[in-house]
Amino acid sequence: MKSLLTLEELYVLCGVFVLYAAVRIALDVHHPRRWGSAAFWAMLGVLFVGGKHLPPFVAGCAVIVLALLVTARQVARPAMLAGGRESRVAEAQRLGNRLFWPALLVPAIAIIGSSCLGRIHVGGMVLADPKQVTVLSLGLAAIVATMVGRWLIRADYGTPARDGARLLEAVGWAVILPQLLAALGGIFQHAGVGGAVAEIAGKILPTQYAFVAVVAYCLGMALFTICMGNAFAAFAVITGGIGLPLIVQQHHGNPAIMAAIGMLSGYCGTLVTPMAANFNIVPVMLLELLDKNAVIKAQAPIAAVLLAGNIAVMYLCVYRF
Repeated sequence: MKSLLTLEELYVLCGVFVLYAAVRIALDVHHPRRWGSAAFWAMLGVLFVGGKHLPPFVAGCAVIVLALLVTARQVARPAMLAGGRESRVAEAQRLGNRLFWPALLVPAIAIIGSSCLGRIHVGGMVLADPKQVTVLSLGLAAIVATMVGRWLIRADYGTPARDGARLLEAVGWAVILPQLLAALGGIFQHAGVGGAVAEIAGKILPTQYAFVAVVAYCLGMALFTICMGNAFAAFAVITGGIGLPLIVQQHHGNPAIMAAIGMLSGYCGTLVTPMAANFNIVPVMLLELLDKNAVIKAQAPIAAVLLAGNIAVMYLCVYRF
């Protein structure tokens, strides 16, 4: 059945926004890396807008060019960010806890949309593709939260686009790191890395014990995430190499429980790695912290406790339910 809303519309909207950011950079004569940054964001915007209509070879070449621009240090933050610290602090104090309203709206609307949008029919068509309804709901929730935020601070209609572009520049190239690392995980899996991991684990660990299989899987998810910077990239490799052959096939564990807690174990690695730049390095830049590893240091004890808890919960549940 055809659907009125698909991910393509959201991708095009994201692409138009990124192209707007590229134009802003190109017009900023004071930007330290004006043309390199503009080229980076323009090319990324074209990839979003073009989507599946671009030939794979062209899209692949574009991704390589993006990487080369970053490697050559041609992508930089703007010379001056709008507003000083004093004005931002004063505005935050004025708004108080109302600042959290848009952020809380995102998960709330996403949950409601995931439950409802796929069941609504309009003129013989479903409103949202049931296979894409979760991501669609998240995108729509972000749009609604943006509008609520604009109303909350009494800003004009152009403010979300201007400040969004400024924030995009502040985050920088790290904004696309999760997608690239997730794709790399798929490449590793097709290259047979999972099989190699399984062979090594079988040789050095007493995997005939069910508890050892759980520890190997959870630790493997955390450690590989630390190396890759993305739990999605680690999931394909470690689940294929350790989770499925050891926990599910050898010890007859529940694959759903294994996968869910395995991802949580991977996120423990996300908390303590600079490779997860969008989580651990970008906040340092946005908060203007002096210690680049401040976020990681604060999260490390929590990550250790959570990982130990994940191991315990998986061992207690995965073989019993």
